[in-house]
Amino acid sequence: MSSDIIQSIANTQELTYDFSFECALSCGKLLTGTEDEKSHARRIAIHILDRWSDVPKATKPIWADIIEAVGFYPYLHKISETDAIDSLGEVIRLKNSLSEYLPETYMHTAQKDLLKYLQSDKNVVASAPTSFGKSLLIEELVASKFYRNIIIIQPTLALLDETRIKLKKYKQNYKIILRTSQEAVNDKGNLFLLTAERVMEYANLPEIHLLIIDEFYKMSLKRVDDRADVLNNAFLKVYDTFTPKFYLLGPNIDSITEGFANKYNAVFYKSEYSLVDTAVISVPTDETEKDRKSKLFDLLDKQQDQQTLIYCSSPSRARGLARAYQKHLMDMNALKTDNLPIIEWLKSYYPNWSLIEQLSYGIAIHDGSLPKHLGASIIKNFNDEHIRCVFCTSTIIEGVNTSAKNVVIFDSKKGSKEIDFFDFNNIKGRSGRLMEHYLGNVFCFVPIPKETAVVIDIPFWEQDANILTSEILVNIKATDIKPQVKDRFDQLNSFDSELLKILKQNGTNISGQMDIYRRLNSEISSNLNYISWSQMPSYEQMLYVLALCDKNTFSFDESKYIRSVKQLAFLLSKYRESGSLTAIIKDIYDYSINQLKNQTDQKKAEHYDKAIENAFHIYRHWFQFTVPKAFRVVDSLQRYVCQKHRIKAGSYSYFVQQLENDFIRNNLSILVEYGIPSETVRKIAKLIPEYLEEEAVIQHIQENKDAIFASLMRYEQERIEQCL
Repeated sequence: MSSDIIQSIANTQELTYDFSFECALSCGKLLTGTEDEKSHARRIAIHILDRWSDVPKATKPIWADIIEAVGFYPYLHKISETDAIDSLGEVIRLKNSLSEYLPETYMHTAQKDLLKYLQSDKNVVASAPTSFGKSLLIEELVASKFYRNIIIIQPTLALLDETRIKLKKYKQNYKIILRTSQEAVNDKGNLFLLTAERVMEYANLPEIHLLIIDEFYKMSLKRVDDRADVLNNAFLKVYDTFTPKFYLLGPNIDSITEGFANKYNAVFYKSEYSLVDTAVISVPTDETEKDRKSKLFDLLDKQQDQQTLIYCSSPSRARGLARAYQKHLMDMNALKTDNLPIIEWLKSYYPNWSLIEQLSYGIAIHDGSLPKHLGASIIKNFNDEHIRCVFCTSTIIEGVNTSAKNVVIFDSKKGSKEIDFFDFNNIKGRSGRLMEHYLGNVFCFVPIPKETAVVIDIPFWEQDANILTSEILVNIKATDIKPQVKDRFDQLNSFDSELLKILKQNGTNISGQMDIYRRLNSEISSNLNYISWSQMPSYEQMLYVLALCDKNTFSFDESKYIRSVKQLAFLLSKYRESGSLTAIIKDIYDYSINQLKNQTDQKKAEHYDKAIENAFHIYRHWFQFTVPKAFRVVDSLQRYVCQKHRIKAGSYSYFVQQLENDFIRNNLSILVEYGIPSETVRKIAKLIPEYLEEEAVIQHIQENKDAIFASLMRYEQERIEQCL
């Protein structure tokens, strides 16, 4: 019945008084029914809102009552700006839906319900759709200033940076901490925006009063996420030390490990409440790649005035499709523009990258290997409607906050694995945008995965002996250990207490760490020069440390480009010497071109794109994450071994810090963290005194903007404005 009404609303050219009144009557009846019927009523209300300008004026008060009855107060406020609400009761209830701490922010009914739990003495594990507004409640908690020290853990630096920009308005009340080198303060609160890895690395946390974990389903071992260990350990580190209130949030989850809620005084809050409605449309093809691409491009051409996210299985796939669609648009003589500031910047640093031409046609790529500033700029331009299509990977599920009128699911895989119903729902959730697109479309070029209940295991509580890793097990309190894993736990705790403390804090493969420890212990005399060094390592010292870590803290088994320790050390040295990725791009490109027999312009262009993709992956995966982690692990273990042997220990911390900071001056590294291109930071370095502390650097830029901006491109100026 509701589907018929929705279809009629969509297909009826003119919404007459009688038609509108009958729809309202039917919707009102559904509101008195079951929860499923109320859900249908909400869907009808959403479709009416999508056509609000066509609704007869005489029936608008009736629909306003219904919109209020389904709890859509943000939308009720929106329509009240053009159509006066006559009911005093509605006006009062609308005012009652206002956020207590966020100006001019109205909450829908389900948000208010969830907020009640968050404001109670209960911990909260929440599952709700993407358009629910779970993240808004994070800001509500921060704005309340009720919690002095807060940790927010998110899976990517890009998400954390979005959160920082959103919450920087509270800097008078909180010091915002992004890195382990930033110390907490006592004169106001501290807001830690960290990945799980950085939580583990942070040495002296103050007492934490609130712990928030976004995308908490990544704690699951049954879903096989390679960062599940460290996320579980970050929770244990914070909770076991401070017992803070916690808020775990994620989408499309049916339940969590039984008993967890009781143990941790928590409530599992599940809601299907959504303020957008999504249509799933299957696109029939003959399954050949040629036909699938043809159908995709036809679809994108028809959505010229609407934004679209195209989900692809991998970065290479996304880039290949973007190139193909760009060629399609060129062949059609489509309009193009060079007005985007990002285009000018890219031409200066990556002049042959096909992304430049793609952006001029309003299309872009997005994946986890893009430098932070480029990824953020693409999403901002997309949100601002300067970019129409983004060919992306799973970063749209968990890496950034964006959505669009249309989502195309073009591939059925996530990397090499098939997407399941949970992944499908998360991608689907990116269609439609709260307060902008009431309706979203999901175009499926693949079969919809079989519907299954999603139960998220909490490994440190469940303690399934078949899958619980030693890395999590060693961090569980002895009093919480269950019989099925006690023998393993006792064995792990038989290590020397100081060594055990190091193994726990490193939060990586226990057996791998023990292998490194044993090798260091046996080779300390013969290889002391390779072990006990400080400041910057030689090539041979880098090679030695990386060789220790191979198959112990990392593996090349599924590496896209780097295949050996020697290759990694070579590229690391090249990057350290040049301080730029362009040298690595050139090295990769020259090598691949030399292997080509038929060097056409098209082949050269494709290989240049591939060289950029590989270099960015090396930078993000190896230089910014894997290598610093590996050196930290060896550093902690060599200190322990040297102490045992009464030998002066080395110190790798300066090198690790320099690597993570792109070999930029220490007091300027926070600018890169904030999403300003490292090339820009080097350009303005001479205008910023070396003696300034990080906070003072930001103030100095703001106070001397004219002088600093004089030498910068518009893109660089915009990045500084947006980031600071």
